[in-house]
Parts: sequence; C-alpha cells; structure tokens
Amino acid sequence: MPLYAYDLHIHTCLSPCGDTLMTPPNIVNMAYIKGLDIIAVTDHNSARNVRAVINAATALPLTVIPGIELTTAEEIHVVCLFPNADSAEKAGLELENHLPPVRNRPEYFGEQVIMDENEEIVGTFPLLLSNALDISIDNLPKLIEGFGGFCYPAHIDRPSNSIISVFGALPDKPKFTTLEVHKPKRFFENAENAVYKGKYTIITSSDAHNLPDISECEYRIELKEPTFDCLHKALGAAMD
Repeated sequence: MPLYAYDLHIHTCLSPCGDTLMTPPNIVNMAYIKGLDIIAVTDHNSARNVRAVINAATALPLTVIPGIELTTAEEIHVVCLFPNADSAEKAGLELENHLPPVRNRPEYFGEQVIMDENEEIVGTFPLLLSNALDISIDNLPKLIEGFGGFCYPAHIDRPSNSIISVFGALPDKPKFTTLEVHKPKRFFENAENAVYKGKYTIITSSDAHNLPDISECEYRIELKEPTFDCLHKALGAAMD
C-alpha cells in the first residue's frame, strides 16, 4: 500500500492559542507546499472551522479530516476524528454544551475566530474553548463513536494535559489502540517506553498553532487510499 505524509493535529485561528494567520486558506496552502497528503483540523473543543478548511482545500490534492482536540474532565487532551464536516459539527455542538460558562478574554487568551474558506470572519466564539469539559475520558470513546468518529490520546509524552502526566501510566480502560507521541525520538530513548511500540500504533503530529510548525513530510502512514475510512481502519479506535 502507498505511504501518505500526514499531520493529524492542526489548530486554526478558532483555538485561542492559535495564531491569527492560521486561516483556512493559509493552512491548506502551507500543507500543500510542505508536501502533505492528509491533514486534520483539531481545534480545542469545537469544530466550527473544519468545513471552511475542507472547502479551502477543494482544488488541492489534499485530504482534510475534520477533528477536534477535546479536553476531558481530567484535563487530558484527546484527538477526535470524524468522517465528514456534518458529523464533526454535530459533535462539536454537543461538546460545546459541556464547556464551563467562562467567557473568553481575548486580551489574555487570544481571539477565537470563526472564518469561511475565503478568510472572511463570520463570528467569534464567546466561551473559552481551552477549558476542560465535564466529560470523563472513561465515557469519551463511546460518545465520539456515536458521531461516527474515533479518538486517541494526544501528545502522551508532554508533562501536562497528557494521559500519562495525569494518571502516571495508561489506564486499563478505555483501551486505546493508537497513541500520539509528540517527540518520538526523545520519548523512546527511555527504554521503559519501548513497551508502547509493541502494544499501540504510534503516530506523531505537529499540534501546530502557527504556520511554520505544520509538519513537513517526516511522518507517513500506509493506507489503501487517503480517506477517513482507511485512516480509521489503520488507527483503530478505543476498545472496551
């Protein structure tokens, strides 16, 4: 099967920590320039910019997977991917209902800009999207599956907002089949972490909040074709 260059963890200007230049056209054009085949849009706890990024990529040989980087009640970041914009947006609306009623303060946290594919601003999101939802990681996989998607823990090697930093180790349940490691070379220099390679599919994405940080072509995945269905088959989902 062919190998496809990917980056499955990219933020737009909707995320409060996302640079203002992370607009839908800029993201897809940068991904194309860097030679990527598949990207995923994963803003914090919302999917309000995924359709714009998909539409911005229409004329490019680039697959855009709609996604969300969800923050669980335990403050664990989890990448959630969906088959299409409709399912992602429906999931996003549900997740937004679980945000605490804390308004965003752009002067401290950054703007949360909603755009169309032509960089026209269509609105801003009022609540702070980087807060934790009141959804436990125990219940998350089934919730995401209900919208046709799947999920896996993000940047497990980071000292905060990772499943390992919160629990000290991967819990028995939910049992994930894929893990995102942000800096695999450094992480696997520790011999104790080699166990993860044998038990899980390991992927690495940029978690880009600005254009230069979008991945080059250093990470590739073997797929029959660059689609959500093939990606889902390759990465699997949480298991009971």
